[in-house]
Amino acid sequence: MKLIDARKDHYRKLAHEQGYRSRSAFKLKELNKSYRIIGSGFNVLDLGCAPGGWTQVATKLVGNQGKVMGVDISYVEEIRGAEIIRGDIENDDMIDEIDSYFGGKVRSVISDLSPQVSGNWSVDHAKQISLNYSAARIMEHVLAKKGNALFKIFDGEYTQEFYQYIKKKFSKVKMTKPLASRKPSSELYCICLGYHN
Repeated sequence: MKLIDARKDHYRKLAHEQGYRSRSAFKLKELNKSYRIIGSGFNVLDLGCAPGGWTQVATKLVGNQGKVMGVDISYVEEIRGAEIIRGDIENDDMIDEIDSYFGGKVRSVISDLSPQVSGNWSVDHAKQISLNYSAARIMEHVLAKKGNALFKIFDGEYTQEFYQYIKKKFSKVKMTKPLASRKPSSELYCICLGYHN
């Protein structure tokens, strides 16, 4: 238990030192280093962006040539270099708002979505997978051909079904768990490269 707490504290401390809003920033940094989901000049859509750690990382990765939009149902404080909108990804109107900001397709859709956790694992897992399907619906409208995506998944009975669904849409799909994730955590990350469109 002490080792887990030490790892958790290590990333929390690093986040604080480096000015990131959440320790999850290091999950995205690690995954991007291995798989280059986001590159310089990319347009990136970050779904479920609160409190903004992934959006902060994305703005650094895309540089001055790229654009980043973060979307969340909760209020998120402004992030330099990114457009933040408050909205529900299960609402179809979101697509128009996303389109009008980017003025075209995006190269990467990243999703760290999580429901309000109830403590009932099977309910929370089902809700989280449902959010991923909503994110995938938006992705289908906005992601450019050969674009990339990243989804957080609460591992459980519907994981394989979502994996098979998303696998058909990309050249390469892989499930992994970054070092920055806590060992006992049941979250996995689904890396999707080369969208078929």
